[in-house]
Amino acid sequence: MAVDTLRRAQLPGVAGRALNAIGRSRELTLVAVMVVLGLLVTLGAPQFLSPSNLGQVTALAAVIAIAAVGEAIVVMTRNIDLSLESTMGLTAFLVGDILQHAYLPVPAAWLVGLGAGLALGMFNGAITTLFRIPSIVVTLGTLSIYRGLVFIIAGGKQINLVDLPSGYSNAATDTILGIPMFVLVAVVIVVVVALMLRTTRFGRQIYAVGSNAEAASILGIRSRWVVFWVFALAGLLAGIAGVMWGIYFGTIYATSGSGIVLQIVAAVVVGGVSISGGSGTVVGAALGALFLALINNALLLLVLPQEVLQAIYGAVILVAVSADALISRRQRRLAAQGARQ
Repeated sequence: MAVDTLRRAQLPGVAGRALNAIGRSRELTLVAVMVVLGLLVTLGAPQFLSPSNLGQVTALAAVIAIAAVGEAIVVMTRNIDLSLESTMGLTAFLVGDILQHAYLPVPAAWLVGLGAGLALGMFNGAITTLFRIPSIVVTLGTLSIYRGLVFIIAGGKQINLVDLPSGYSNAATDTILGIPMFVLVAVVIVVVVALMLRTTRFGRQIYAVGSNAEAASILGIRSRWVVFWVFALAGLLAGIAGVMWGIYFGTIYATSGSGIVLQIVAAVVVGGVSISGGSGTVVGAALGALFLALINNALLLLVLPQEVLQAIYGAVILVAVSADALISRRQRRLAAQGARQ
């Protein structure tokens, strides 16, 4: 009897600590929200949690997550890259065009795509750092330039799956131990970039530049060099996402990926990466991509209008940025109170 009483007394404490841990971590909060979302949507659409549906949703979410990881490290330096969707579209079409005409074998075509993504990212970084132009202006321009290049390459044509090597799109549905291959690729990339941010000098420099670029320069950090390579890495990751996009959809248009940048940016801010720079994790950005993919899928299964999705993306960005602003103000207020004491 006494033991039962003790257990009942401890439960609120354990539950309270669990809730506090979830409240302090954006990643755990997202996981908790996704679990609740899954349970609620299943009431109206039982197929939501079926293995086949989750496999399709997570495979596409993995593509967006990889691009979101690149966007996240750019945002950590207090910059933004709006051209990622055009980089993905250009990479997808370029690889498809090479394979359609059998210019190169599949692995070599993929390498060309990754190289193109890296080059486009380096161009963004060079213009931003050399001329000291705000990245939002630079990448708004290259968003259109890169999309224009896709239209030039396409020449009014599209690439159909039947024109690509046999079985080319199988990777989008293949699994390893029941886990979609695309998801495994995304997990590997997230883990590698997360370790880079946490354990390497370059990773620490990214956070330092985002927190205070002038102070970082005083400490000997070459801020512009860091920003340049961050854009280059984001371009490389967008190239990987573009190759996977082409594999997933098979049929590739000159407009492939149009409008996806809103989802990428939303995933980043929902995942807890501060738009003011200097904080956040790529794990959070990847979870943000999964969260938005689940919302998209839930709307489809519940037969709700897709226009609602665009409104949700915009609302999510506003709520996440407002929440970060409130948290930052509270932290500054607590720090000031601590200094006075």
